[in-house]
Amino acid sequence: MNATFDFSGRSILVTGASSGIGRATVEALCASGASVVAAARNVKELARLAEETGCEPLTLDVSDEAAIDDAFASLGTFDGLVNCAGIALLERAVDTTAASFDCVMAVNTRGAVLVAKHVARGMIEAKRAGSIVNVSSQAALVALDDHLSYSASKAALDAVTRALCIELGPCGIRVNSVNPTVTLTPMAVLAWSDPAKRDPALAAIPLRRFAESAEVAAPILFLLSDAASMISGVCLPIDGGYTAR
Repeated sequence: MNATFDFSGRSILVTGASSGIGRATVEALCASGASVVAAARNVKELARLAEETGCEPLTLDVSDEAAIDDAFASLGTFDGLVNCAGIALLERAVDTTAASFDCVMAVNTRGAVLVAKHVARGMIEAKRAGSIVNVSSQAALVALDDHLSYSASKAALDAVTRALCIELGPCGIRVNSVNPTVTLTPMAVLAWSDPAKRDPALAAIPLRRFAESAEVAAPILFLLSDAASMISGVCLPIDGGYTAR
């Protein structure tokens, strides 16, 4: 699936860029003419991505506030941001620990807030309209077994999207979320390889399949583009109809 938007002359930051949805988004943006800063923790994969796409790699742990502050001290102003960095520590609700809960929230929610803060400040100071897309999850919209911390972090991210929407809107900055279902990254393919786990999940999706990373990247590009110029504050399910039930 190829996005056909023109991002020539636009600078966009993508976090969580070394794999999965983040990587597919960087690939699509670079192919559409954007100047992309690709941020992630995996130095080796970032280097490979930069070689393949021409993006600018940035080693960054979004759970580290000081690292974020340091990075933005030397970064320029962006026209767009994709907050894709995320982790999942799946455990039963009765086994949840403070450490695991805080770890997930630090990356999935707090990290997105801190990165968005810096990007929005730059846009406002430069009097530049822009777009922020937060990569949330269907787990923010429905309850899933063993997903308490992850679901809480993504539901909080959707709340962040709405808060940023109303505060940044007067500055011409749009903020939206995408909420994908299981997306077939290499890790997800392995995690959902057991038919006993996979088949019931697929049966709950009207389209009867999981998403490909490119199928999430394409709506992200739409929300970044001028084609979505009047869309803000939306949490968009990309789930084959799962949340329609």
